[in-house]
Amino acid sequence: MRLLSPNVQRICLSFCIMAAAGMALLPASALALSMVFINPGKSTEPFWVMAIRNMQATADSLGIELEVLSAERDYLAQIRLTREVAERPQAQRPDYLIVVAEKGTLLTQLQLADQAGIATFLAFNTVADSDRSRVGHPRERFPLWLGSLAPLAEEGGYLSAKALIEHALRQLPAGATPELIALAGDRSTDTSLKRNQGLHRALAEFPQVRFRQLVYADWSYDKAVEQAGYLFRRYPQAQLVWSGSDLLAFGAMQALHDSSADRQVFFSGINATSQALEALLDGRLSALSGGHHMAGAWALIMLYDHYHGLDFIETTGTTAQEYSMFALLDRHRAEQLLERHAKMPTIDFCSHSRACNPARSQYDFSFASWLETGQ
Repeated sequence: MRLLSPNVQRICLSFCIMAAAGMALLPASALALSMVFINPGKSTEPFWVMAIRNMQATADSLGIELEVLSAERDYLAQIRLTREVAERPQAQRPDYLIVVAEKGTLLTQLQLADQAGIATFLAFNTVADSDRSRVGHPRERFPLWLGSLAPLAEEGGYLSAKALIEHALRQLPAGATPELIALAGDRSTDTSLKRNQGLHRALAEFPQVRFRQLVYADWSYDKAVEQAGYLFRRYPQAQLVWSGSDLLAFGAMQALHDSSADRQVFFSGINATSQALEALLDGRLSALSGGHHMAGAWALIMLYDHYHGLDFIETTGTTAQEYSMFALLDRHRAEQLLERHAKMPTIDFCSHSRACNPARSQYDFSFASWLETGQ
């Protein structure tokens, strides 16, 4: 083998050093597929902690640079954070921006991202009917709004409400006519409103249950404590409490404890957080539905495939997609999920990607499949 002369070796070494230095100065987005997720919730909120943990595990599996920005339940911060991302230098902007668009923020977020040339994806939520006339559909008014992925939110509300009522009727004397009160999320987000629709669908199946009142606790534990305390005073005979999330259910439990009332009350919740699963196992929750926390992870997989030339519209025929992600959680599934939470960082999400698996023709984002495959 012919050796390079000392002068040529020095030149090559200098070039390599300069090249390495240049690579070090490049933004992450220039080195890898990059995505930014704007979290509408609090950075310490159990549901969003869990959802983001799944998204990060997915990003690690697929080699995605994922940046998470939290709005801390300030809807104006969702817009501010979008603007800050849009105003970054071109080389530092992400390949994809993922938004949740709670409380009517979607239009402004799409406008900012579109002007900056950033492809955008809506996850966890669908577009409320009241917003459709303003934002249109993906890839129409805003060409870089690629699509949306959401769980069937009504299903989550229905499953938890039906299970709550059935459980209570089994425990109460025959012929009982129990009263139900409800704590919902917010008044404007489509996911929140559809969960409420699920509650009312279940109530229609059980005319013996007296529905008293639904109040909005704005996804806040403290507000749930306050609102539930008011409802317990107003309806002292209420024995069923349906909640639009696990955090709201825990707030209602605290309100009952604070009231020092000596009566049996059954609670339901939505979300598969570790706290909720443990509450189901120890009997504090009588019913629990969950699984929608995976929507962010599935969104990353779809965008990863899109980046590699496999547009999700080719498999689904639509840009706005809703999947059945909810499941009613019993003791067995709760134990499975707690085990899954423990090993989350080691799970290979590449198995769900079409780019990783050319033989895969369709996505399967069902919660049952997620549990049964072990991946």
